Amino acid sequence: MISVGIVDDDAMVRTGLRFILAEDADITVAWQAADGAEALARLDEMDADVLLLDIRMTGMDGLATLEALNARGRRPKVIVLTTFNTDDYVVRALQRGAEGFLLKDAAPARLVEAIRRVHAGEPALSPEVTHTLISVATDAAGAADPVAARAFAALTEREKQVAALMADGLTNAQIGSRLGVSMASVKAHLSTIFTKLGVDNRVSAAMVVRDAGSQP
Repeated sequence: MISVGIVDDDAMVRTGLRFILAEDADITVAWQAADGAEALARLDEMDADVLLLDIRMTGMDGLATLEALNARGRRPKVIVLTTFNTDDYVVRALQRGAEGFLLKDAAPARLVEAIRRVHAGEPALSPEVTHTLISVATDAAGAADPVAARAFAALTEREKQVAALMADGLTNAQIGSRLGVSMASVKAHLSTIFTKLGVDNRVSAAMVVRDAGSQP
């Protein structure tokens, strides 16, 4: 059973999230809080495995809450759940150790999947957030790095096409549509690309593409 704490200053959002999570047998809502200070107090009373944490709240906001959680040492996994997909919020939240970042318009199934992923020790980012991170990572392209250039050159022509589109922030579905291939084929290409580039995620792969001087 995965216990979840909900931290949001909107009572309707808290109620909606609790209703969504009640549908899953392996997830339970341990408590709710209206801001970070209340969340910290709740954690003193009852632990939680995962926090759904809003960024902008009246009182102690999400970023301050992450800092306070880090100061405690052992802390729950944190998924930032917000309406604000801006470079500053995304980067600052992840720098403070958030394991996930989802927008509030995410489908319920995606939220549940994200909770399970971060509980298992994996990151969980919405496609929009991944796009934002890739944009940040590739924004300051400089001179080509010979090591990255050699790694990129080792890709097949199709893999180079997929890698370039991925580095431009396209989702798997968009890449498949652009190249006229199936989603399964895109996923297979990305898996091979990650292996050849020596990375394990889209953001790191995008940085290699950028450093190779191959950013679209």
